[in-house]
Amino acid sequence: EVQLVESGGGLVQAGGSLRLSCAASGFTFDDYAIGWFRQAPGKEREGVSCISSSDGSTYYADSVKGRFTISRDNAKNTVYLQMNSLKPEDTAVYYCAADCVPNDPYPWGQGTQVTVSS
Repeated sequence: EVQLVESGGGLVQAGGSLRLSCAASGFTFDDYAIGWFRQAPGKEREGVSCISSSDGSTYYADSVKGRFTISRDNAKNTVYLQMNSLKPEDTAVYYCAADCVPNDPYPWGQGTQVTVSS
């Protein structure tokens, strides 16, 4: 069974940092790009960052460039999202997916809540 479990969210003040983790199981992790997405209340889910399966190339949304860093540890089947200089507008539920552009519908997991206070 394909499973992706997000963790690491929490409440942080503006300017603070969090590191999210996406733990994968049930598929050949090394073969898949992994993306991070977020959905704020009343808004559509949006792509935040993605890391390729092959050469580790990365993508970032303009809104997080220079503040967020995505990385992967294939030995641990885990992708991380280091989030620095957090802003209130980063408040959202963060999800990961085994694709940079997931098909719709996609079996999203529970996500992890990130709340940034001003």
